[in-house]
Amino acid sequence: QVHLAESGGGSVQAGGSLSLSCAASGTFDRANVMAWFRQSPGNKRELVASISSGDETNVSASVKGRVTISRGNAKDTVNLQMNGLKPEDSGVYYCNLVDWGGSFWGQGTQVTVSS
Repeated sequence: QVHLAESGGGSVQAGGSLSLSCAASGTFDRANVMAWFRQSPGNKRELVASISSGDETNVSASVKGRVTISRGNAKDTVNLQMNGLKPEDSGVYYCNLVDWGGSFWGQGTQVTVSS
């Protein structure tokens, strides 16, 4: 069983910054991909950014240049630094881990950006 614990959400004004963190615990392969997704009301869950155990990153075009994803050396944490936040960045942000055993999700953390 894999448990993902997210932290760092909150409310911020447009143009502000937030940093999200996710820590994985339980049994999982260190050769994995960790990612952040987000979902706002009425919309599908969408990828924000992902990072492999080899530190290869994939960042959504909607946040490119404003978001940095990184992970710890133990490959069990992932961080998302978000700058220049816009109201459309609001939503619930979910941490995701994919390894040979499957795809695992955190409970989500709310990000609210006011104009």
